[in-house]
Amino acid sequence: MEPKLSKLPVRCPSCGSGLSVQSLACRECDTVVNGRYDLPVLLMLEKEELEFVLRFVLNSGSLKEMSKEMGLSYPTIRNYLDDLISKLQSLENQKP
Repeated sequence: MEPKLSKLPVRCPSCGSGLSVQSLACRECDTVVNGRYDLPVLLMLEKEELEFVLRFVLNSGSLKEMSKEMGLSYPTIRNYLDDLISKLQSLENQKP
């Protein structure tokens, strides 16, 4: 049985700075790759935000379908998407 994987931390618990990835490991053969890699912007989103992005893609970008699926009004979904777009733009601008 494989261990449950946690959400990847993106902020340092000590100082709050952004984290980078330094090691990747293969589950099959235990090969390890070491280096310093920036995290993709999407991984910096909260779990709820990532779930929204997944639902958005699976609904072919239809806010109308998202509204039905989530039981929320179209304007509520639109506002959530606008907020998410702003957050992604801000995160993108923070990248080195």
